[in-house]
Amino acid sequence: MEKYFENLKSSLKKLVSIDSVESKPEKDKPFGEGVYKALEFTLGLAEELGFETKNYDNYIGEAIFGDGDEEMAILCHLDVVPVGKLSDWKYPPFSATEEDGKIYGRGTMDDKGPAIVCLYCLKALKDEGFVPKKKIKLIFGCNEESGWGCIKHYKEVAKMPDFGFSPDADFPVLYAEKGILHVKFQFPLKDRLKWISGGSAINVVCDKCEAVAPYNADFARIYGIAEEDGKLVSTGKTAHGSTPDKGKNAILPMIKYLESIDAVDVKIREYLFDDILGLKQLNDDTGYLTMSPDVIAIENGKLEISVDIRYPSTLDADFLISELKKIAPYTILSHQLPLYNDKNSFLITTLLKIYIDTMGVNAEQIAIGGGTYARALKEGTAFGPEMPGEESTIHQPNEYVSIENLKLQCKMYKQAIKKLSE
Repeated sequence: MEKYFENLKSSLKKLVSIDSVESKPEKDKPFGEGVYKALEFTLGLAEELGFETKNYDNYIGEAIFGDGDEEMAILCHLDVVPVGKLSDWKYPPFSATEEDGKIYGRGTMDDKGPAIVCLYCLKALKDEGFVPKKKIKLIFGCNEESGWGCIKHYKEVAKMPDFGFSPDADFPVLYAEKGILHVKFQFPLKDRLKWISGGSAINVVCDKCEAVAPYNADFARIYGIAEEDGKLVSTGKTAHGSTPDKGKNAILPMIKYLESIDAVDVKIREYLFDDILGLKQLNDDTGYLTMSPDVIAIENGKLEISVDIRYPSTLDADFLISELKKIAPYTILSHQLPLYNDKNSFLITTLLKIYIDTMGVNAEQIAIGGGTYARALKEGTAFGPEMPGEESTIHQPNEYVSIENLKLQCKMYKQAIKKLSE
């Protein structure tokens, strides 16, 4: 892979420079101009590297290697989450700046970096004369961060392989992913709250919440609320919605302040933050339930709060949904059922051995709260790219991939593709 590495870095920087946050749909561009450009670039690169490609109506595309009767998927995505506050970035989020052994930019780890690495791994294997016994489909999704409409479309117009992996989570290897439930609750609107807005995406911890309501200096001081240009402002720190404890939710202090001046219902804090139903105590071997209220706004005369819920893989989803009815009227925005694999399956043991042999350490299969395309497969898992103990900047300002991590990805993804398809 060494001889391809500089070209790989160059290609990654070009792809990261494309702002592929989902935007307003345009004609023949279902997820907006930026996502379309990212898909167009990636498929063009795959063709330059000698692969057959298919573009499914600009929803999703793929590069194909081999022609075996069995099929194997490598599922990546080219869309990215919003960048948040530009002032929090050391370098512009779409500049793909390389500095001190790192490439900075939105998508470098999630998930443009692994997508480009896997494409060059296919190129290296092809140039070495490797002939896979399975047809390998390197699939490039365009709507992973906000709905999976790309996967839905793919399954309508093409055949999704039953088997494969997604390079969109953590090493060593995943055996399970929690269920993901995105819910929008509607609470009564009180007259003292005139306007409120907070959160950029339902799977990103809110780092800024603004409101228009009466100002009380004492309560503002207690809850850390600032007054700027006639608005109340609360600030926090972003994190991935699956790990809300790594962030600081700006909605909570704003809710506490508004509650103190009788501008919101006390139930919001009690149920969504203080968890009086005890939902966050539910757990199994895949971890505890997490609940992150990440987006707040006034819509249709109601105070609406969108909540990212990640629930243990063995929990009965119907029970959870029945409990939510006790909180407030709600709408289910999306629901992804959990992923749960046999730890001793060929897929899991093969990938775990690759990690152990490469890193020279003992390791075990893990479970995460994040959700990947792996659950679109009958037998799928996620494999990398984050290393154990590595600083995570996914969904945060200053997202980066280290050169060291890129090289490890090259080693492990090349072996994974070869071992799983030979």
